[in-house]
Amino acid sequence: LFAELNRTQLAAAAADSLVVLPVGATEQHGPHLPTGTDYFTVEAISREAAARASAEIPVLVTPALPFGSSEHHLMYGGTLSLSTETYYRVLRELVDSLVTDGFTRIFIVNGHGGNHELVQLAARDLGLKHPVSSGAASFWTVAWDALVALDAHKLGRLPGHAGFFETSLMLHLHGELIDKSKLPHRDN
Repeated sequence: LFAELNRTQLAAAAADSLVVLPVGATEQHGPHLPTGTDYFTVEAISREAAARASAEIPVLVTPALPFGSSEHHLMYGGTLSLSTETYYRVLRELVDSLVTDGFTRIFIVNGHGGNHELVQLAARDLGLKHPVSSGAASFWTVAWDALVALDAHKLGRLPGHAGFFETSLMLHLHGELIDKSKLPHRDN
């Protein structure tokens, strides 16, 4: 993990490592899920994916960005949002920092639907500005075929805000944070 290393260790790792920047959001997720759902899930998924990939390539995971572009959720309360312009700029400055640190392979993993296009733009512009390999994707798009093969789409939209998919992830990761008396029910 990036935050657990010192500057000498990071400098030594920069040339060979893929650095992963997980980004989420802190926003309302209905009456049953915590506001950190997108942040919690993208952080856990990024760490697990990096642990698995590190058998083949060196991977570092930065601290997850807990805020996103969530202005469309402000009307419901329980939301901390950055404007589109500010969020894009934050992404650009974070990835520029990684380039300054010497990293040349950078991947942004997104965990919030409202960030999707912005992370792709930031990765594209990073590659245009610096001689680096960069990319970005929402974790559910990377896993789409596997999710469909498991019939995850049959319980509702994927990823579906505060629906069965996100609820199942949170039950696994942080079930203690869920108000189980308000879980959504599926009528058959």
